[in-house]
Amino acid sequence: MQSKLKMQHLRWVCPNHGHLLTYRNHAIKCPKECSFPLVNDIPRFVPLENYASSFGLQWNEYRTAQLDSQTGLTISRDRLKRLMGGSLNILKGKKVLEAGCGAGRFTEIMLEAGAHVWAVDISSAVEANYKNCASFPHYTVAQASILDLPFEVGQFDIVVCIGVIQHTPDPEVTIQKLCEQVKQGGMLVIDHYTYGYASTPSRRIMRALLLKMPKKITITFCKTLINVLWPLQKLFWKMRNLSLFPRIRKYFIRLSPIVDYHDAYPQL
Repeated sequence: MQSKLKMQHLRWVCPNHGHLLTYRNHAIKCPKECSFPLVNDIPRFVPLENYASSFGLQWNEYRTAQLDSQTGLTISRDRLKRLMGGSLNILKGKKVLEAGCGAGRFTEIMLEAGAHVWAVDISSAVEANYKNCASFPHYTVAQASILDLPFEVGQFDIVVCIGVIQHTPDPEVTIQKLCEQVKQGGMLVIDHYTYGYASTPSRRIMRALLLKMPKKITITFCKTLINVLWPLQKLFWKMRNLSLFPRIRKYFIRLSPIVDYHDAYPQL
């Protein structure tokens, strides 16, 4: 059992009281009798449904979409390597906290590089992460909030948080909590989207609409929208060098609620 084994190698603490946690009776407990269940072999320190539930829905539906191991590309590896300062060798043998792990696009790469990874996410995306990465040694995953992590501070050689901070309620507090987890002389690796990234009037309207829909309907709605608009976006990309198409494409992309990654990732 992944959770039982890895509790031997790290000091886990109760997010509510700060007391050391122990594993007993198929749950993780603190001396104050807080009890955190294991669901599908994953410790849960937050309610299964929370403000990030849509991320869980998304990554469980498309759990392999961004994995380099599935696409045959190096998009995730290249991004992680750049954030690590140019090499992944620094990860070998290190205790790494990945905060906001999602489905595991970076988790698998760090594990391949020889890191001992403790991956956490506030959403049920941890289930997709577990399915994608459980075969690796030196791997643990838990559903927890960055603001209330179940680890004693100062234990990790490297703390990684990629593409996550801008989604949290208070980015400054999030960064502070991440800093606390880094041991003296360790390294914090974070990024943050540019303010207003990919935001257009049509996307703001679409977001407001989707937030009001039942979650199970949003997936079907988005699939339908993609089936209608994505062929047009592909066509404009192919015709981008012809006459007026660059200008037409520019305005179409701005009007479309779908983010177009052709320019950023043409290899896809």
